Amino acid sequence: MSFKFEKLLIWQKAMDLAEEIHELSKKFPKEELYNLTGQINRAADSIALNIAEGSISQTNPEQHRFLGYSIRSIAEVVTCLYKAKRRNYITIEEFEKNYKDSFDLMNMTIGFKNNIK
Repeated sequence: MSFKFEKLLIWQKAMDLAEEIHELSKKFPKEELYNLTGQINRAADSIALNIAEGSISQTNPEQHRFLGYSIRSIAEVVTCLYKAKRRNYITIEEFEKNYKDSFDLMNMTIGFKNNIK
Protein backbone atom coordinates (compact mmCIF):
# COMPACT_ATOMS: atom_id res chain seq x y z
CA MET A 1 0.00 0.00 0.00
CA SER A 2 1.31 3.45 -0.88
CA PHE A 3 0.19 6.90 -1.85
CA LYS A 4 0.32 7.92 -5.51
CA PHE A 5 2.90 10.66 -4.88
CA GLU A 6 5.39 8.21 -3.36
CA LYS A 7 5.91 6.71 -6.81
CA LEU A 8 6.67 10.08 -8.41
CA LEU A 9 10.34 10.60 -9.19
CA ILE A 10 9.96 14.36 -8.65
CA TRP A 11 8.64 13.74 -5.13
CA GLN A 12 11.52 11.35 -4.37
CA LYS A 13 14.09 13.86 -5.70
CA ALA A 14 12.41 16.67 -3.75
CA MET A 15 12.66 14.60 -0.57
CA ASP A 16 16.37 13.99 -1.25
CA LEU A 17 17.04 17.68 -1.95
CA ALA A 18 15.31 18.74 1.27
CA GLU A 19 17.51 16.40 3.31
CA GLU A 20 20.65 17.69 1.58
CA ILE A 21 19.62 21.29 2.22
CA HIS A 22 18.85 20.47 5.86
CA GLU A 23 22.36 19.04 6.34
CA LEU A 24 23.94 21.94 4.47
CA SER A 25 22.09 24.56 6.53
CA LYS A 26 23.53 23.12 9.74
CA LYS A 27 26.75 24.90 8.74
CA PHE A 28 25.10 28.33 8.79
CA PRO A 29 25.91 30.55 11.78
CA LYS A 30 23.55 30.62 14.75
CA GLU A 31 22.48 34.19 14.00
CA GLU A 32 20.88 32.87 10.78
CA LEU A 33 18.74 30.30 12.61
CA TYR A 34 15.50 32.31 12.29
CA ASN A 35 16.46 33.90 8.99
CA LEU A 36 18.28 32.13 6.18
CA THR A 37 18.49 28.71 7.87
CA GLY A 38 14.76 28.57 8.53
CA GLN A 39 13.89 30.05 5.15
CA ILE A 40 15.93 27.60 3.07
CA ASN A 41 14.63 24.62 5.06
CA ARG A 42 10.99 25.73 4.77
CA ALA A 43 11.40 26.30 1.02
CA ALA A 44 13.12 22.93 0.49
CA ASP A 45 10.47 21.08 2.52
CA SER A 46 7.71 22.91 0.65
CA ILE A 47 8.75 21.39 -2.69
CA ALA A 48 7.83 17.80 -1.77
CA LEU A 49 4.88 18.89 0.38
CA ASN A 50 3.25 20.67 -2.57
CA ILE A 51 3.97 17.82 -4.98
CA ALA A 52 2.23 15.46 -2.56
CA GLU A 53 -0.70 17.78 -1.96
CA GLY A 54 -1.18 18.39 -5.68
CA SER A 55 -1.09 14.68 -6.46
CA ILE A 56 -4.33 14.06 -4.57
CA SER A 57 -6.15 16.91 -6.30
CA GLN A 58 -9.21 15.97 -8.29
CA THR A 59 -8.76 18.64 -10.97
CA ASN A 60 -5.92 19.45 -13.34
CA PRO A 61 -5.94 23.19 -12.55
CA GLU A 62 -5.45 22.36 -8.88
CA GLN A 63 -2.59 19.96 -9.69
CA HIS A 64 -0.99 22.68 -11.83
CA ARG A 65 -1.34 25.18 -9.00
CA PHE A 66 0.44 22.97 -6.47
CA LEU A 67 3.20 22.08 -8.93
CA GLY A 68 3.59 25.81 -9.53
CA TYR A 69 4.09 26.27 -5.79
CA SER A 70 6.78 23.58 -5.88
CA ILE A 71 8.55 25.34 -8.76
CA ARG A 72 8.46 28.64 -6.88
CA SER A 73 9.90 26.92 -3.80
CA ILE A 74 12.77 25.57 -5.89
CA ALA A 75 13.52 29.12 -7.05
CA GLU A 76 13.45 30.20 -3.40
CA VAL A 77 15.95 27.47 -2.47
CA VAL A 78 18.27 28.61 -5.27
CA THR A 79 18.08 32.22 -4.07
CA CYS A 80 18.91 31.11 -0.53
CA LEU A 81 21.86 29.11 -1.89
CA TYR A 82 23.14 32.27 -3.56
CA LYS A 83 22.80 34.18 -0.29
CA ALA A 84 24.63 31.42 1.61
CA LYS A 85 27.43 31.43 -0.97
CA ARG A 86 27.75 35.23 -0.91
CA ARG A 87 27.94 35.17 2.89
CA ASN A 88 30.59 32.42 2.74
CA TYR A 89 28.48 29.90 4.64
CA ILE A 90 28.94 27.25 1.94
CA THR A 91 31.71 26.37 -0.49
CA ILE A 92 31.52 26.86 -4.24
CA GLU A 93 31.37 23.07 -4.61
CA GLU A 94 28.42 22.79 -2.21
CA PHE A 95 26.68 25.61 -4.03
CA GLU A 96 27.24 24.06 -7.46
CA LYS A 97 26.06 20.60 -6.41
CA ASN A 98 22.86 21.87 -4.81
CA TYR A 99 22.28 24.36 -7.63
CA LYS A 100 22.51 21.52 -10.17
CA ASP A 101 20.18 19.31 -8.13
CA SER A 102 17.70 22.21 -7.89
CA PHE A 103 18.00 22.96 -11.61
CA ASP A 104 17.39 19.33 -12.53
CA LEU A 105 14.40 19.09 -10.18
CA MET A 106 12.97 22.33 -11.60
CA ASN A 107 13.16 20.97 -15.15
CA MET A 108 11.65 17.64 -14.12
CA THR A 109 8.80 19.37 -12.29
CA ILE A 110 8.07 21.72 -15.19
CA GLY A 111 8.06 18.75 -17.56
CA PHE A 112 5.73 16.81 -15.28
CA LYS A 113 3.42 19.81 -14.98
CA ASN A 114 3.35 20.30 -18.75
CA ASN A 115 2.40 16.64 -19.29
CA ILE A 116 -0.70 16.82 -17.09
CA LYS A 117 -3.65 17.16 -19.42
